Amino acid sequence: MTQHDVTIGSPSAGDAANGADAGDILSRSTDVASLTRSLARSAEIEADLDVNPARYRMLTGVRPTGNMHLGHYFGTMHSWKGIQDRGVDTWILVADYQVITDRDGVGPIRERVLSLVADALAVGVDPQRSTIFAHSAVPAANQLMLPFLSLVTESELHRNPTVKAELEATDGRAMTGLMLTYPVHQAADILFCQANLVPVGKDQLPHLEQARMIAQRFDKRYGRAVKEHPVFRRPEALLSQAPLLLGLDGEKMSKSRHNTIELRMSADETARLLKRAKTDSDRHITYDPEGRPEVANLLTLASLCGAGEPQELAERIGDGGAGMLKKITTEAVNDFFAPIRARRAELAADEDYLLQVLSDGNARANAVAERTLDAVREAMHMNY
Repeated sequence: MTQHDVTIGSPSAGDAANGADAGDILSRSTDVASLTRSLARSAEIEADLDVNPARYRMLTGVRPTGNMHLGHYFGTMHSWKGIQDRGVDTWILVADYQVITDRDGVGPIRERVLSLVADALAVGVDPQRSTIFAHSAVPAANQLMLPFLSLVTESELHRNPTVKAELEATDGRAMTGLMLTYPVHQAADILFCQANLVPVGKDQLPHLEQARMIAQRFDKRYGRAVKEHPVFRRPEALLSQAPLLLGLDGEKMSKSRHNTIELRMSADETARLLKRAKTDSDRHITYDPEGRPEVANLLTLASLCGAGEPQELAERIGDGGAGMLKKITTEAVNDFFAPIRARRAELAADEDYLLQVLSDGNARANAVAERTLDAVREAMHMNY
């Protein structure tokens, strides 16, 4: 796999190399024009994956802050096997270091990391064809933070949309240096392994733009180890069209709100949680995402699990009320996830196997990271 297989279609990457204001570039990355370009480019890549899968290395990352839930599955995890099976070199990052960006401690990190590995394998990731690795186990990748930090300014970091949102949400609490440099850490994650494809939602486009800017600036300031191509491949977005699922309380689905259904839960646990899911007082069931978001959320979940289209489900339930809606949703969820949960139970019972999968993935990631770091040192004339 060469480092110049895929070119960047975003004009903003060129702006960065030419010295355009980075804050403006980041803020424009989700405006209508940029989003339209990103969607068009994502569609081009999607079509090319079946024709030229070897051109791509895909990286996706998950912070092990708790157990994976249905929102994670339908948001991104369901796509991992499909991308892998199309012949794309698939890398899954267990972002354990990133847990402490906004938390006082790591919590039961070992349990959560192994749980995430089990979840990935249970949804169909094949460790012989994909690489599952942990952030903290790849020192050469993390070492890229130092040269990368020389390529961004404090004001640019403050203007990153995610950092701005975190700063506004701190309610006066001081932001950690790790949180401030979170976009640079993500850039190191993407660039160290020469990933050129990153599945993201539109709200994550600024982080990908930051990674592209860092790659461009490194090439401009420090040069190349090999004249023919830059040290880092330029990553592009595979934009997710995943539906937004609400939590059981009708609010944003979040592990911290305890409003999720976890992949590891039993059928009985799932039934109990869905029985308590928030709906409304109107007995007649209709699909109205704007006017009846909680009811629409359950209809969408049942639909994603193969029960039929949301509108058709609503018409079928009619005056059956929330009770029938929850019954149909519960049956659909439990039927859909039964084989995944059975496989996951087998995996969770074999900790030695999970550790071996992670160890093998860490070894592959380290080999790539060391090669990248060697090229960085060569470009920076620090190869002594």
